[in-house]
Amino acid sequence: MKRVFGSWISSLIGFAFLFLAGCSSYQSTRTSQKVYFNPDTVTAGRFDNGKMWTFDFPPTEYFEEQYHFAPDSAWFADARLAALRLPGCSASFISQDGLVLTNHHCARYALDKVNRPGEDLTDSGFCAEALSGERQVPGMYADQLVLIKDVTPEVQKAFNTGATSQQKVANGDAEIARLQKEYWKKYKESTPADSMVFQVVTFYSGGKYSLYGYRRYTDVRLVFAPQMIVAYFGGDYDNFTYPRYDLDFALFRVYGNDGKPLRTKYYFKWSPNGAKRGESVFVIGNPGRTNRLVSVAQLKFFRDYSYPYIVGLFQRLQSIYTNFIKRHPDMKAKYQTRLFIISNSLKAYTGMLAGLRDPYLMARKEAFERDFRAEVEKNPALEESYRSVWNNLARIESDKDHLYAGHAAFDFSGYGTSSYFKTAVSLLNFAEEMQLPDSSRPKELRGKQLASFKQKFFPYDFNLGLERELLALQLENMRAFFGNQNRSFNKLIGGLTPEAAADSLAGTTALGDSAKVASLLDENPSAILNSTDPFIRFVEETGEEAIRYENGYNKLLAEETSENLLLGRALFDVYGTSIPPDATFTLRIADGVVEGYPYNGTIAPPITTFYGMYNRYYSFGKEYPWTLPPVWQNPPADFKLSTPLDLVMTSDIIGGNSGSPVINEKRELVGLIFDGNIESLPGSFIYEPSVNRAVGVNSDAIVGALKYIYHDDRIVNEINTGKIEGE
Repeated sequence: MKRVFGSWISSLIGFAFLFLAGCSSYQSTRTSQKVYFNPDTVTAGRFDNGKMWTFDFPPTEYFEEQYHFAPDSAWFADARLAALRLPGCSASFISQDGLVLTNHHCARYALDKVNRPGEDLTDSGFCAEALSGERQVPGMYADQLVLIKDVTPEVQKAFNTGATSQQKVANGDAEIARLQKEYWKKYKESTPADSMVFQVVTFYSGGKYSLYGYRRYTDVRLVFAPQMIVAYFGGDYDNFTYPRYDLDFALFRVYGNDGKPLRTKYYFKWSPNGAKRGESVFVIGNPGRTNRLVSVAQLKFFRDYSYPYIVGLFQRLQSIYTNFIKRHPDMKAKYQTRLFIISNSLKAYTGMLAGLRDPYLMARKEAFERDFRAEVEKNPALEESYRSVWNNLARIESDKDHLYAGHAAFDFSGYGTSSYFKTAVSLLNFAEEMQLPDSSRPKELRGKQLASFKQKFFPYDFNLGLERELLALQLENMRAFFGNQNRSFNKLIGGLTPEAAADSLAGTTALGDSAKVASLLDENPSAILNSTDPFIRFVEETGEEAIRYENGYNKLLAEETSENLLLGRALFDVYGTSIPPDATFTLRIADGVVEGYPYNGTIAPPITTFYGMYNRYYSFGKEYPWTLPPVWQNPPADFKLSTPLDLVMTSDIIGGNSGSPVINEKRELVGLIFDGNIESLPGSFIYEPSVNRAVGVNSDAIVGALKYIYHDDRIVNEINTGKIEGE
């Protein structure tokens, strides 16, 4: 009975990292504007579903209508090929010699990886004085979208087969895998095997499918990063607010197979004027995920069940990691990035939950669904195909309600769970696999690879003190579901509080000791299966119940996927490409205007300056997180503090857009996205152009800092000329 407990919390945290947004004060801001309203008279806005346009269906006519600007196919192609996708973020080429621009917060993991003994580049910053000093980042890559092909007929045909929802989903997934493998084999003949990556992208929940082919560059080297305190100025207090004063950028370089800087004809030239108030701009990036086109019933499930649970989980995790780092400052470098992800996840979900609890915004979503259903019902052919989809989704969400808490209680993976449970599950799965003949096991458990598997089995970052706190949190969440009704859980905690039980269990289990775990791996599988270890016994005894919840929930997810496919087809049949599809962490273009907005009883300026940064530095007494490193404390006289620093624009973004280039109509780079404002937090399900703003670094700020503060003339010259000096 193999235990495969899906990492649903991990995937949600990943989404939140892509979302990078949030704070809880949103709700009062929005509802104060619509305290009294009649839900029956609320109408949906033209752009409630956003403006994240695909390169498959570029909105040329809309751009001409809105901005009197009609870019041709070459404009879109050049913009697409100058853009890049990094793990979790966006980026772009900004010179013909492979120089890449993205955010500092997208580079933190890279800074950690290239640290040398005694260095902390996240705090101190990094500047390569020459090409030879640019540091290769292990495991980092950059993807460039070079191929787009419509594969809707093939995938939809596969989804239409099968007797059950699960079979339909499985058949569709199999066809997607076949297409990706087919194209990889096709291009393998003309390109290095590891340089192309193919992905079938789902649009409109299955209304359209596109095959995306990416050129993957795997030699990526760090060129420049400012100090974190400047890139993340104001820290968590200022995060996801505006006005802002962050210099959140970093530079990498892509190298070719010959070990030299990559030569590319596709890059964004630097604007000599930066971004200006009232200017039309375009964000080219990879928004992570939105839920704007799902049913109202699905939004209510998020509002009433999943998001409240996740917010509570992240609140506790934030407290655990914050206090742990305070007690162990020597561990800050190891856990600071994890705390950053958790904090952003908390803020993202807090903001989304506040938006979902806003009755006015939900009334607009209900208005759109009413209009959509009315359009379907007017057409007999559409009505025949799609009439039951909303009722089916409502039934599925109701069924999920009853399984959600149990599914969460038996989730033994992700940030919210301790390594003890994860290790117990892994050991039991290992033991069952090892009872099979060598030829029937997974390849990592065969022959010589088995020794390598065992060496990497124990969690590399296990920390006893931290694990005890995570265990107490997990036991508390499990107790909320089990109460006193589960004998195995009662035996596990022995009548103690979650905190006391965590201390007791951590002192008695063998699963916190790498040597003891290694000994179990070397023994006969029966030694694991018959172990008296409390965690192994609990997972073993509750295995059937856990799998029932897992299978039941997964069955509903398959049904939901199948119904979403019909919902997406209906949407596409009614609206076509006039409504952009939900975000899928694939390349989009989001139009907008550099424009302030009303907030806090006043008006937020469209552009801030370095004067504002120094004002906050002095206003807060130079105290963290408004401190400045020595190189910034006394700027040179020729550095103009009136230089634009940050800006806001009406462009529609979400997480994953971090690092996106902001370009003007001439395809010149004028800014760099790094955040959204607090009012944009419900952007996962609705776009409100009157107050939603994307926040970015002005291009003038980047060049000004490089030239006058860091004296990096090498990179300034490359940015201005588009090539390495002397080339």
